[in-house]
Amino acid sequence: METPVRAKLGLAAAAAAGAIAAYVYYRYRSRLKTDGNMVLRSAYAPAPYLIETVDLNFILTEEQALVKSTLRFVCSGAACPLYLDGEDLALRSIALNGVPLVEGHDYVLGAEEGLTVLAPPASAFELSIVVAIKPQENTQLSGLYKTSGNYCTQCEAVGFRRITYFLDRPDILSKYTVRVEADKALYPVLLSNGNETGRGEMAGSRHWASFEDPFKKPCYLFALVAAKLEGIESSFTTCSGKQVRLAIWSEAENAGQLDWAMQSLKDAMAWDERVYGREYDLDVFHIVAVNDFNMGAMENKGLNVFNTACVLAKSSTATDADYERVQGVVAHEYFHNWTGNRVTCRDWFQLTLKEGLTVFRDQSFSADMTSEAVKRIEDVRVMRAHQFVEDAGPMAHPIRPESYLAIDNFYTVTVYEKGAEVIRLYQTLLGAAGFRKGMDLYFERHDGQAVTCDDFRAAMADANGRDLTQFERWYTQAGTPTVKAVGAYDSVKHIYTLTLSQSTPATPGQPRKLPFHIPIKMKLLDNKGSCVLAEQVLELTRQKQTFVFKSIRTVPVLSLLRGFSAPVRLDMPVSNATLELLAAHDDDAFNRWDASQQLASRVLLALVAEWQVSDRQSRIQLDLPDAFVATFRATLTAEGIEPSLKAYTLSLPEYSVLAQEMSPIDP
Repeated sequence: METPVRAKLGLAAAAAAGAIAAYVYYRYRSRLKTDGNMVLRSAYAPAPYLIETVDLNFILTEEQALVKSTLRFVCSGAACPLYLDGEDLALRSIALNGVPLVEGHDYVLGAEEGLTVLAPPASAFELSIVVAIKPQENTQLSGLYKTSGNYCTQCEAVGFRRITYFLDRPDILSKYTVRVEADKALYPVLLSNGNETGRGEMAGSRHWASFEDPFKKPCYLFALVAAKLEGIESSFTTCSGKQVRLAIWSEAENAGQLDWAMQSLKDAMAWDERVYGREYDLDVFHIVAVNDFNMGAMENKGLNVFNTACVLAKSSTATDADYERVQGVVAHEYFHNWTGNRVTCRDWFQLTLKEGLTVFRDQSFSADMTSEAVKRIEDVRVMRAHQFVEDAGPMAHPIRPESYLAIDNFYTVTVYEKGAEVIRLYQTLLGAAGFRKGMDLYFERHDGQAVTCDDFRAAMADANGRDLTQFERWYTQAGTPTVKAVGAYDSVKHIYTLTLSQSTPATPGQPRKLPFHIPIKMKLLDNKGSCVLAEQVLELTRQKQTFVFKSIRTVPVLSLLRGFSAPVRLDMPVSNATLELLAAHDDDAFNRWDASQQLASRVLLALVAEWQVSDRQSRIQLDLPDAFVATFRATLTAEGIEPSLKAYTLSLPEYSVLAQEMSPIDP
């Protein structure tokens, strides 16, 4: 055992300890900050120390929570002062390799947060820390907090520092063991990450439970629940034959509304095995749904925590949309077990690596469980109504930002939904089989690691032998590209020429944009909707490109950006007659819906304009065009179109969409 740190410092160094600690503290706090309070992605540096194992012991009482942590550190470079994050913690004791440390000699507390061990050993060492916290006073609802009589945690993004002193960053991956003790009558349910390893009774009507998570994880995935809950249980047998215990918990009044969440969980587990080959890895999977959870849901390893709004459903009160929301959210958090937990983010700039990818996975799952066409339409409506607006405003940012003041500001529709669209671009470019090859290589290379968006892109490129260098611009550039399409048909040579160009408006901090790598699905139809040229993917990589199609024997009708194959605005002159044909006969469900929406907008806006200049008698005589009625009739009577898609296609555009096309807006 090494000599205690204070012996090396000696009494003569005591006076300088405060100054040293202040220097180390502010140097650490500015490690990623070179522009005032701005945190920069370019300034990332690996932590000087790693934490191999974490042992936590929670003693919960009505006055406070006592947290005893034992952390095993290893030095990853040259030995240097060790700064640990911490907020609102009352330090009770700290020891290095069993030897108590003395404040001012061995460590210094920050003025408002944090703790610095001044001269830790260069070899592996163990740091034991005891702190007291008051969860009942934690109004931030970050870290460990108490609400409605229940203890709960929320550690993403930087909540663990409110539980104990720690290297609170996502690239510190550790194995955790946890022990929790509390009053049995008040908190009969004790849960934490991983497999339960023990449980017992204590004097004074108290009890305890212990847990071990055999997989390394970042501290933002730590979870603890001590509460009075009721629940349901079931089991799932994985593809390798392992039986997993499943349990969903909530307040007593909610226990009768958990069955659909359980079925959704089983469906998600089976789907992830079938589609991605990802098997669940622990012996138990818990979901806890509480009324006062401050987030929608959180993917803590093996112990997901939800707000009840995302879990509860019963047939007497829930709508189809409610059931689909529960199904999607339960699946999303479960899918994080591999895309976010087993492979996690190196830093918070990579947030879309786990969220965009997992949103794409939950969208694909929901499409398989419900209607692929309707799900795609719903997702695109979110993009156009919310993400496109964000991209066009003062808060526009890339899916992987370059800087932030607070990471909480980047849990945005751009990082999540546009991030999912960028993942979908890989699948469109590489095909379903190529995308699966890339995912398999990603998991093979990076299981148990904290990685970057570049690592994901490299896996996709290497697995398919593709150069995806230009594709990085989807991560670095903000804004929504506009693709302009102009087609021309040569009836003598039977050649159809399609010219595509792209432009992206300036966004804050990015006045000029380079061309994106945009995959655009297209197909050519005849005037009855039959196929003239089979669907293919065009890759628009330059500002302007021309594509030539030979042996086209009839004047074609262009079906472009099929399935909304890229998150772009499409600028393409289309006649009402073409929209009528596409709305009635296009075999791409999204384009059929989109054409019907464009056509309905034109008709309604024309009627509004006519109404505005007409007298009262003329207004009574306003009528819908016969061709418009015929187009909707074709959709209504068509065979082979699912009812939910018909309902969407026959729905008129929303008022907000119409209003954007009016100047001035006339309600």
